[in-house]
Amino acid sequence: MEQIGQNAMAPRILIVEDNVIIASGIKYNLVDVGYEVVAMVKTGKDAVKKANKLKPDLILMDIKLEGEMDGITAAEKIKAKHNIPIVYLTAYADEDIVLRANGTQPFGYLSKPFNIKELQTIIEKSLYKNKNEV
Repeated sequence: MEQIGQNAMAPRILIVEDNVIIASGIKYNLVDVGYEVVAMVKTGKDAVKKANKLKPDLILMDIKLEGEMDGITAAEKIKAKHNIPIVYLTAYADEDIVLRANGTQPFGYLSKPFNIKELQTIIEKSLYKNKNEV
């Protein structure tokens, strides 16, 4: 797989996914192409805590999560404090969820299942767009 520029600092990514197998697969693929995964969490509450503490360059956020707080609510709380791009990962794309998620101004959506090329493309576009909008 194509590597990110060797001289560049590896973008730091937080994975928020309640399925450990999916999260581990994403992490493996991201590390393989040159990203740094700063943490993997399963709940919205933990996502907010880790985002506040680690301030990653990008968050991959599942919409449906364990616990009381879903990914959209977690994204709202994170966006209130930080300018961190969020890309939603979801198997659920009904209109109500998409409309609600749009309120958090995500940098994109990936429908599960997806491949590493799709993931890498949306990450790079999101990082570029976020860097150039600031």
